[in-house]
Amino acid sequence: MQIIPLVRAFSLALLFAFGTAAMAETPGDPKAVKQDAKGKYVDAKGDPTFSVKPDGTVDWYTYSGFRRYHSECHVCHGPDGEGSSYAPALKDSVKSINYAEFYGIVVGGKQELGGGENKVMPALGENKNVMCYIDDIYVYLRARSDDAIARGRPGKHEDKPPQAADAEKACFGEKS
Repeated sequence: MQIIPLVRAFSLALLFAFGTAAMAETPGDPKAVKQDAKGKYVDAKGDPTFSVKPDGTVDWYTYSGFRRYHSECHVCHGPDGEGSSYAPALKDSVKSINYAEFYGIVVGGKQELGGGENKVMPALGENKNVMCYIDDIYVYLRARSDDAIARGRPGKHEDKPPQAADAEKACFGEKS
């Protein structure tokens, strides 16, 4: 199974299903209300979110998001989601856009013209190093935006759930 046609289909379905209403809706409370079958935490709206224990231990997906963000996103958006002179602070952006909009921008890219500048976010829908971990990147940025985790590599994290390893292999087209 190839990820690219699935990503395109899912992205288009999101855009048609939610239209502009999804674009105007801000994310809800990032508090985790439950875990799904893959061990991912979700908020009351069902969007991916983070979990940080009182001792600072982060869930696996937040830790994975830190790693994936710093391998694929920080070159433009700066370390720890803080932004750069080249691209905005994503830890601030996820405060005003919801998961569907975040997903759509990552998959399809974005271009803003104004003030004599042409800002371009490339489409990353065909980059498996991003798409196989998009939820992880989102929850990491969400944790940063809520000041639930500090800058830098999280000191402690939960173990990688077997379901995460299985999903990773499936996304990259590997046999289990």
